[in-house]
Order: sequence, then C-alpha cells, then structure tokens
Amino acid sequence: MSAVDSSTGGPKGMPPADIREARAKLTVDRITVFSEEDLLALCEATDAAIIDGGGFGWLQSPGRQVMESYFKGLLMVPERELYVGRVDGVIVGSTQLVRPPRSNEAQAMAATLTQTFVAPYARRLGLARMMVIRAEERARAMGYQVLNLDVRETHTSAIALYEDLGFERWGTHPAYARVAGKMVAGAFFYKLLQRKS
Repeated sequence: MSAVDSSTGGPKGMPPADIREARAKLTVDRITVFSEEDLLALCEATDAAIIDGGGFGWLQSPGRQVMESYFKGLLMVPERELYVGRVDGVIVGSTQLVRPPRSNEAQAMAATLTQTFVAPYARRLGLARMMVIRAEERARAMGYQVLNLDVRETHTSAIALYEDLGFERWGTHPAYARVAGKMVAGAFFYKLLQRKS
C-alpha cells in the first residue's frame, strides 16, 4: 500500500456531454511510499506524457528501470514532495513541490512547482488544476510567501492554467530547452501566497 495524504474533488465547468469523465473520481495524493501498482501506473503515465511531447524533462522515455529509480529516489529527497493525480484510483499524472535548500537563506520564502504533467488519456478533467492547487495549499501552509514555476512556451494549455490560477508571468527565456533539434523558449511564473494586509 502507498502511504498517502488525500484530498478529493471534481472537475469544474465540464460540458454535460462528457458523462463518462464526469463520473470519474478524481483525487490528489501526496506519495511517501510506493506500492508496486502506483509505481507502475506513474511510470506508464510518465511514458505517455513523454511520448506526447510534454510535461516532463525527458524527450524520450529513458526506460522503465531508470524511471522507477528516479521516482523511488525522489521520495528520498527531503526538499521534494511528490503529489499524484488519480482517476478512479489510478495514477495518471504528478507534480513536485520543491523547498529551497537550507543554505539559501535569501530565498527561503519561496518554493517551486516542477515536473507537472497529466497523461494525454486523462487530460481535460481538471486534474492538473487540482494538483497545482493542492501543492499551492501545501506551500502556503508551510509558510512560503512565493511559489515559482517555469514551463516551455509550447505548453500553451499549462500556461493558460497557471494564468487562470493567478500566477504572474515575469519573464521569458529564449533558449529554455532544446526539442527536436530546435531551441524552445520558456515562460517563468510566480504567485504570491501570503499577501500582507
């Protein structure tokens, strides 16, 4: 079994025609220990996102063994928290909340959201929104004042989501990533979590 900390919710603004998706149970969990099923599902979702060209740093699947080692190792990093999105109990996406290292006192007030993705077969259900909100709530509860993130400019749906959730775009990096032999720009965002009254 996985050790999880769960919150549930459902998609917002879903068209009535999407009856099957509307009946799906969507949840977001923080993973601290993997079950075999969860690790397999997460690797499959990651593979699907990589093949589809987005949401993760790999451009080609590194293979199951490398991916499993990556996710198992991730759980051992004290500054990282892994949140997974599930449809009817099956992991279909994830995001990571990264706290700054203790040696970075000047930026101790800011956390970072990274590696957010949903497998293509589970998109448009509102799960990415739920994962981002969950990580944001956790960062706020831990006392962080700022949440940072960055994303390839080609990920227009992700950019629209972040803007809709109140993230402010502060800059563009023209040589952010290299995909299929071409430079791709990146967009940088922040959100103030603790507003002074």
